[in-house]
Amino acid sequence: MNSVAKYLMASYLYYEENVNVIPDTEFDELCKYLLEHHDELTHPHKHLVTKDNLRAGTCLGIEYPSRVKGAAVQWYNDVQNAAINED
Repeated sequence: MNSVAKYLMASYLYYEENVNVIPDTEFDELCKYLLEHHDELTHPHKHLVTKDNLRAGTCLGIEYPSRVKGAAVQWYNDVQNAAINED
């Protein structure tokens, strides 16, 4: 999964849907990675990923595109279904 997409989807789920799909430590590491590589990142929604947000470890207050919202919900459902199938 693209790191920008993962950041945006995880942020949307956490801040807008009140669910976690990755542990906080993984999100923090993702923020560090994105900050270190920000200038070389390519993604249609990169403009939503600011260095200030990455330093703060948040994506609070952005307007999530419907494409990000839909993909995030699908990712969450996939994670939930995988957990059910493991039981």
